Amino acid sequence: MMNGLQCPQQGLLWRLKQHGGPVTPVARITMETSTLTKQGQRFLTKLTTSSAATDNLIRRFVQGSPKSVVLTTLSHLLSPSTSYPQLSSIALPLYGRATQAPWFTWNSTTVAELAALLHKLGHQAQSEALISEAISKLQSRQRDLVVFYGRLAQAYSKRKSEIGFDVAYGYLNNLLRTSESVHVKRRAYEYMVSGLCCMDRPGEAEELVIGPGAGLGLKPSGFELKSIVYGYGRLGLFEDMRRVVEEMEKRGFVVDTVCCNMVVSAYGVHGEHVEMVRWLRRMRDSGIPFSVRTYNSVSNCCPRVLRMVGGMSELALSIEELNEGLEGGEGMVVRELLGCSGILEEVMVWESLEVKLDLHGFHLGGAYLVVLVWLEEMWRRLNGLNCGVPAEVTVVCGLGNHSSVRGESKVRVLVQKMMVNMGSPLKVDRKNNGCFVAKGKAVQNWLCEMKKAPLRESASL
Repeated sequence: MMNGLQCPQQGLLWRLKQHGGPVTPVARITMETSTLTKQGQRFLTKLTTSSAATDNLIRRFVQGSPKSVVLTTLSHLLSPSTSYPQLSSIALPLYGRATQAPWFTWNSTTVAELAALLHKLGHQAQSEALISEAISKLQSRQRDLVVFYGRLAQAYSKRKSEIGFDVAYGYLNNLLRTSESVHVKRRAYEYMVSGLCCMDRPGEAEELVIGPGAGLGLKPSGFELKSIVYGYGRLGLFEDMRRVVEEMEKRGFVVDTVCCNMVVSAYGVHGEHVEMVRWLRRMRDSGIPFSVRTYNSVSNCCPRVLRMVGGMSELALSIEELNEGLEGGEGMVVRELLGCSGILEEVMVWESLEVKLDLHGFHLGGAYLVVLVWLEEMWRRLNGLNCGVPAEVTVVCGLGNHSSVRGESKVRVLVQKMMVNMGSPLKVDRKNNGCFVAKGKAVQNWLCEMKKAPLRESASL
């Protein structure tokens, strides 16, 4: 059960904690809360098409909907990536009506997001009133206050509001300098550094971490240094990015999967394929495991892979076929990535009763590539290493029976297209349409036949 609203945070703090390290109070944030439910989408659609009074529609929605549906709908409206930007102004009256519900719990993250949205919409007085109320409520609880200031800075940074961010930064800076709590100082420090990087000001962040009087006596952690790596890399300032990575190593911090993914992603966004290959090899040679994010970062910078998974060109149905169709830097990067099957340790479970591949978290391109790697490994284990045939094989794509989200999983559609074109025995599970299932023996026989006589079926869904 949700106690208040955990608004989505797609900024740096979420990215860092998603890929390693303990989750601190700074990063206890979820992405799922911005996903619009079917009931929420019906409500928002009605707002855009119905002639009924908006206040009446909001009142009936809040009174007749579960707490989670109201909160996820509000979260979606508060998100900068909302699919209903024309309804952003509805967020305040929806929040106001929600505060009157018996289940309502005040939540500082909601207030921070709403205040930043109102600021963007030009409603300064309402934004300032929300902030003042929150400060008054939390003044005696500095641990909660620093989280509010931090979330406020994040909310402004997502909207690239320099004025709003600088105000929130000033609140954090005051806590950093005046609080007697080391915990509060550390949280303020983390938010300040990550916020500067998200605002494309990594030079200021580096000065705060490494410069004279850095951190007012706080020793920088790997988190702050990774934030700066990310900030420089996103801007294409690769010399500065590499310098900070070297500084991390000098200070004894491990260059781990999180850090490497940030570097690989930065090079990928700017089309630096040779450097991507160099870092992927560094990861492999140093025993740094590839992750879901590694696959997403690589696939997102490969135009041909994106065209294939987007339906604009024919899908290659094996690693060999894919490699033959890729050229130049894109081919080099994909071959380097697919040359290591270590990702399967993270996403595959192999047991006597079931082999399961879990595609949660993958973007389309990443899911496509990992399925190809998985099929190669399945053939190797079932027909080469004699690892034993599991009773059942399952591929989990998400958005199945237990999902309240409207729309079909794009990953599921892609996997189904691959399975149909390959003539695979894996079919949509009757009990859960977010999964594909087949008997282990059927999969073994199919893979064996595929290797003996590779055939292409050009049929598409």
